[in-house]
Amino acid sequence: MMALTVELVAADRKVWEGEASQVSARSIDGDLGILPGHQPLLCVLGEGEVRINSEGGWKSATIDGGFLSVDHDRVTIIAESVDASGMSS
Repeated sequence: MMALTVELVAADRKVWEGEASQVSARSIDGDLGILPGHQPLLCVLGEGEVRINSEGGWKSATIDGGFLSVDHDRVTIIAESVDASGMSS
């Protein structure tokens, strides 16, 4: 099965890195859903929730805005601050 390699980074630390089947986030233009094979993308994220579907189910973090890039099934999310209390499921 194809998978995404996801990295969620705050200004001061790497929050989470791993394989995922789906990522959802809120860009300033609307909600995004990223699946394996997604076209290359660079967008500005608004304040809200980032959700990552990895082994063991959905994980979520709240960000204050940032950037998301997709390139060759690698998703990088960079935010100034991240509340990762929902990532430990």
